[in-house]
Amino acid sequence: MKKQLPEHGWCFVCGSENPHSIGVRWWVDDEGVMTSEFTLNDAQQGPPGHAHGGASAALLDEAMGLVVWAAGHKVAAVNLEINYHKPLPLHQPLKLEARITQTDERKIFSTGEIRLTDGTIAVSGRGIYVVAPQLFDKVELKREQETGNE
Repeated sequence: MKKQLPEHGWCFVCGSENPHSIGVRWWVDDEGVMTSEFTLNDAQQGPPGHAHGGASAALLDEAMGLVVWAAGHKVAAVNLEINYHKPLPLHQPLKLEARITQTDERKIFSTGEIRLTDGTIAVSGRGIYVVAPQLFDKVELKREQETGNE
């Protein structure tokens, strides 16, 4: 069974409050695999008719990090490896999948793939994330104070 993950306000990749957001929605299944289906548009263009490499890197960074967050870990990226196999076309449906591949004491490794409609892997990535709750404690405290839930 899949459940939709909440969007992230001003997130460049998935935030509904950001007018420049790509607008991706995320789903996670019972085995912790995150998926998304989306279409890129002219706002993400690099080479004519295709996505900018930075847009696909941002998508994979968000997916590979978010799959780790969805598993309950507060992390920050320390290394991203993005491999471009084929150009990502604009205005065509794309699929993204991400999963955790290894968990150590402080590091969590994940991978992600963006596929074309025929299933061909166009962009793949690997991320290393370090547990860093201290980076997010101040944000959560501020949020609680703003909503009166101290």
